[in-house]
Amino acid sequence: MPNTILAARYDLPWKAALTHALGDFMAFFFPDLSPEIDWKKRPRFRDKELAGIGFGAATNSMVADKLVEVCLLDGSVQWVLIHIEVQAQRDTFLARRMLDYNYRIFKQYEQPVASLVLLADEDPKWRPGEFHNRVLGTVMGILFANAKLLDHANRTEELEASHNPFAWVTLAHLRTQQARHDPDQLYAAKWQLTRLLFQHGWHKRRIIVLFNVINWMVVLPEPLQERYWKAVIRLEKEQKMELIDPWEQRFLDKGLKKGLQQGLEQGRREGRREGALALLERQLSRRFGPIPKTVRNKLAKASLAQLASWSDVVPEAATLKEVFK
Repeated sequence: MPNTILAARYDLPWKAALTHALGDFMAFFFPDLSPEIDWKKRPRFRDKELAGIGFGAATNSMVADKLVEVCLLDGSVQWVLIHIEVQAQRDTFLARRMLDYNYRIFKQYEQPVASLVLLADEDPKWRPGEFHNRVLGTVMGILFANAKLLDHANRTEELEASHNPFAWVTLAHLRTQQARHDPDQLYAAKWQLTRLLFQHGWHKRRIIVLFNVINWMVVLPEPLQERYWKAVIRLEKEQKMELIDPWEQRFLDKGLKKGLQQGLEQGRREGRREGALALLERQLSRRFGPIPKTVRNKLAKASLAQLASWSDVVPEAATLKEVFK
């Protein structure tokens, strides 16, 4: 079996999980802050606007960042913004960057901004939470809340038993780190986490979202991935729930989706487009339910590159409308 292991992919899984269950994320990692938010009012994700504020130069160690508009229970302000950053590796400039981001967001919206950081690195002693400049009686700086993923490393049984989906995501991230690119350990972790999805009584949509999370996060060599899919097919029959068919996953894993975006040989272009259309329709119906006729008409007229672009957006979109913005 080849020893080459692709690097774990953390960005898309964390973004998808945050979009799917922000309230659970706050309750799990920031339990003191979560009760201050009015969860009866649906959060509004504004992270697509981050690029317009100049967030395009972030370091590779940043896994994911989200910008969310929420309301507070005390009614002290009409709404506030929460900037959430998930940090994969130690970064000496993180605290300074959080000050920069907080100020730029505040300047853009002129609304209070809360900065929260989830430290998903492997250094237990690294816990940045502030940055200050003090000179001649002037203080400029920031204090921000943080949570450490490694604090849960020795709580395996607690994570497995918790019904909060972010206990499961935490376990997935930690298991991926702990495997150290060992193929057999990665396979064992991926399969155990997949089976665990059905032990909490979660609704189908949540199971599908988290199933996608584990497949994006844990990358296996092709022989083990094939073995995994065979096991998943048996699990689908056992649980009487369709997760994702092997053809669809091969379509993604073999880089065809990327190939669509970059352009493929002319003679096979139409076949690729049909495959991309079928894949996108499946993603949309699974995520948002029956596809309206107007949307189907839009898809039928779309180019190959546009279909691929929309397909990239689906995991993070909160509504069908957001996919086509």
